[in-house]
Amino acid sequence: MPGVDLDGQLRVAGPRLGPFAGHVRHVGEVGSTNDTIADLADRGAPHGTVVVADAQTAGRGRNGHRWFSPRGSGLYVSLLLRLSSPPPPVVTLATGVAVGESLTTVAGLEAVLEWPNDVVTTVDGEARKVAGILAEATTEGDRARVIVGIGINLRDTAWPRELLPVAASVEGVTGRPVDAASLLVELLAAVAGRYAEVESGATTALLARWEALAPSSRGAPVEWMSGPTSHRGVSDGIDADGALRVRVGSRLERLTGGAVRQVRSPPGALRGGPCCSRLTLATPTSSSESSRARS
Repeated sequence: MPGVDLDGQLRVAGPRLGPFAGHVRHVGEVGSTNDTIADLADRGAPHGTVVVADAQTAGRGRNGHRWFSPRGSGLYVSLLLRLSSPPPPVVTLATGVAVGESLTTVAGLEAVLEWPNDVVTTVDGEARKVAGILAEATTEGDRARVIVGIGINLRDTAWPRELLPVAASVEGVTGRPVDAASLLVELLAAVAGRYAEVESGATTALLARWEALAPSSRGAPVEWMSGPTSHRGVSDGIDADGALRVRVGSRLERLTGGAVRQVRSPPGALRGGPCCSRLTLATPTSSSESSRARS
């Protein structure tokens, strides 16, 4: 983020940044912003610490997948939360809403959310990922430490072959330049507001907003894996804890993490089998397997 007045923008926005005000650290190239902020947390960094990097050499998404993070093409940021109780799974959903809203405010991009942690847009009728979220929680006595990593593709770059069909950038979609510092400031302000809702327990409006930004969360045919077995059902919204409800015949499943694929017909197809959007997340658990939710 060289050449921009990040400090000045952060000072002006300070009253909107909640716990993140005064705690933003801008670094050059790191392995992973999540790992960097974890090291800071081990040395006593406070709640609200933020690390934003120009590049990552070992950025990652869920389930150990690599997050491609070259210099000059993205916004790579991690947040440190210190909570007095185990983190609710809605932390990830709250982050998704904040990312979507900040992209609309700053870049005019109408992003869509896909449960639980993808931010996508449509390019030539296909869903392309523009941002992702990785929340990692650990327990420290009776407290919880949560690190939330956010990666946003700002500009087109030389994507690896495997990303060409599934990735997009904000500037590539909108055709307009986006200021990384302005987006970071707006993102932190949006996250601060949404996290305040989570901490207060007043999440009804937050969950309704998430569903409004996630049209596939209701009435969409979906597929997921449970061990070696593939299951299909129809999405039926999210519950008060942030789990995805899926109807399988007369039964209602409750999925609490990862790789749900939306099943849909190829563009222009009138007949033939379904195809699935390509998501690479962790295998989810259902209510019949686990009642503990993960963010």
